[in-house]
Amino acid sequence: MGHWLAQSRTCQETSFVKRFDARFWTVDFPRPMMASVVTIEADALRVDAVFYRKDDLAGLIWLTEDRYDHPLLAYETSRDFRRCRLSFRWRSSGIIALDAVDGPTLTIEGRDEAGAARSWFVRLWNYAEGAPEDAVVSLDFAALQSGSSLAGEAVWAGDVDRMFISLVPPGYDEAGGDLAAPAEGWAELTDIRCDGSGSVLAIGDVMLPPHQLRIATGYDDAYNLTPARLLRNMVQLGYRALINHYVGMSHYFRLDGGLATLSGGALNGPCAAWHRDLAARAKSLGYELIVSLSYELLDAHCPEAWKQRAADGAPALTGWDPPSTLLSPANAEAMAYLQAVAAAFVGIVVDAGLPVRFQVGEPWWWVAPDGTLCVHDDAAKAAVGGGIPADAEAGAMLAVSTAALTAAVKAIAPTAETLLLVYLPTVRGREEALVPAGWASPAFDVLQLEDYEWVTAGDVGASSRAAAGIEARLGYSAGRQHYLSGFVLRPEDKAGWQRIADAIERARGRGVAETFVWALPQVIRDGFIWFDEEADVDSFADVGFPIAIGREASVEAATSTAIAAGAGGREQRNAEWAEARLTFDAGPGIRSENDLGALLAFFRARRGPAQAFRFRDPFDDSSHGMTGEPGPEDQLLGTGDGVRTVFALVKDYDGVPRRVTRPVAGTVRVAVDGTETSGWTLQDEGAIGFDAPPAPGAIVTAGFRFDVPVRFAEDRLAVNRATFLAGESASVPLIEVREG
Repeated sequence: MGHWLAQSRTCQETSFVKRFDARFWTVDFPRPMMASVVTIEADALRVDAVFYRKDDLAGLIWLTEDRYDHPLLAYETSRDFRRCRLSFRWRSSGIIALDAVDGPTLTIEGRDEAGAARSWFVRLWNYAEGAPEDAVVSLDFAALQSGSSLAGEAVWAGDVDRMFISLVPPGYDEAGGDLAAPAEGWAELTDIRCDGSGSVLAIGDVMLPPHQLRIATGYDDAYNLTPARLLRNMVQLGYRALINHYVGMSHYFRLDGGLATLSGGALNGPCAAWHRDLAARAKSLGYELIVSLSYELLDAHCPEAWKQRAADGAPALTGWDPPSTLLSPANAEAMAYLQAVAAAFVGIVVDAGLPVRFQVGEPWWWVAPDGTLCVHDDAAKAAVGGGIPADAEAGAMLAVSTAALTAAVKAIAPTAETLLLVYLPTVRGREEALVPAGWASPAFDVLQLEDYEWVTAGDVGASSRAAAGIEARLGYSAGRQHYLSGFVLRPEDKAGWQRIADAIERARGRGVAETFVWALPQVIRDGFIWFDEEADVDSFADVGFPIAIGREASVEAATSTAIAAGAGGREQRNAEWAEARLTFDAGPGIRSENDLGALLAFFRARRGPAQAFRFRDPFDDSSHGMTGEPGPEDQLLGTGDGVRTVFALVKDYDGVPRRVTRPVAGTVRVAVDGTETSGWTLQDEGAIGFDAPPAPGAIVTAGFRFDVPVRFAEDRLAVNRATFLAGESASVPLIEVREG
């Protein structure tokens, strides 16, 4: 398998798209109002909005620079709109109409002809023909006027960053204040046309081959985009079959008095419209949705009684900005709310004709900074007679709440598949409370595991131990597990994609049913591309070269150094390899026809140079000197930091480290601060995985014997029997293979 981080298009496929294509508009707005945009035809879109305050304003946005598509799929940046003419039919209801003060206005942001930053405000009614709520709008960007009348200031549309159409509620007032009641409105742009010599943009049109990696995404990251745009990225990047869709914690709820409510339904109108469009389009493209719902809710809109609480009474708060809180599994009202939300999303999936797959996403008691559980809310304490729930009691409450949640789903969709997502780093050491026995198979159909904290830190040992532990505790075999790998939080950390790709491969090696990458926004931002290749299963055979033959081999160590000599004879030298590369000739070890037969058989089995293998260097195979008996303090592997559990085997050559990837099993000895220990396992490619991380400052050392990974240097092995019997040595060149 392989991956690539694409920064921009070079030779990849390019097509063309009209400016103002319905798929590529976005929305944005101040919270807590909500809005969404969906495509209703190829040349039409619809915005739904719900307003809570008098100064709420939603913007329907066209960005000159494509910030939301993968680099291989983005449209080109062209800031000059002067050779464009845009027209569309406008229809609306529940928002201020075209002809009114504060009616829909096109704001154009960019720079004027002199390069100074400017904004222009174009009243759409000035360019409309028809009624205030049903009109055809025609905009020639070379002849627009800014202001309330056609006699305003001329717009210079030659250097535009973005433009947006404003949508505001009846009773709009910049001074603010709450509306008497939430106001719902909508607007449709249909028959969208863009003409003129500047109306066409180049757009990436790469179509990657389908692969077996699945994609995860979340509504909180995609609320402002059209589902058609998201799915275009998924399809053309090769993702198929399943979408793990987290419905989020901050954009789905309805509000009453600023707090989440079931009054009028569980979901706000824009969210419901967006998800109906997503589900319908997903089905048409052959996808199934895993709908993921967590116990997390934006803190500002969560009723106080619903919140988990720490020992000091403070609400459980995450580190997001603004923070979210966690709903108490013991609070009946909070759990009834969550069940209604689940039912609403599942109903959308059912209406779309999709099979129901419902994930309970990372349900847990929040762990406070001091390591204690947030089990101090009134409902949790009341459940145990007024005291503080013990871990077993907290775990039982959690299991009861998730069982009730999945039961609410199955009341609507009896054949629904239920999935449980567990974030392994959080639950480690608190399994009784955070991985209750009530979750054991067959409580759920599928167990999903996630551990991105360890993945991005490179802590392979912690990941593998936790996965084995959770499998043993809950009883879900690897074939009933999914693995979610990721994620890269910041663009500057995109080197972490290599570790994410490695984690995907390790999960597949365990035999999990599906692997997902978390998540689509980061995939797009960093240009991540995944492609399945023919597995390199035969690239290395973990077998040794025949010892008797190899014992008499000759060895050469080669480096690559660029040397430039100046006119005066001074030299500038640059070492092009980090360490020497070894070559061997095993020919001198062939002493008999039996040896020759063994060599030919070994060459055939390895298919010549196609498959690497182990070779024992007769001059250097030990951590102790060159061939001495290994001891646990021979080589320094590193220093503990209290977190790291994996240390690679190395051998030092006068200050130059050599990575040892093929230690001899049974010869490895490990010490921490000079004391030999057995609390470790030998992992792939010569790594030591500790059961518990060495303490900060602890010195980690090891001793071992090792083989060199090599391959045959040539595609042919030539031996003349007559000359061999006459005493002439055959030549059997081998060359070291770089690993690790």
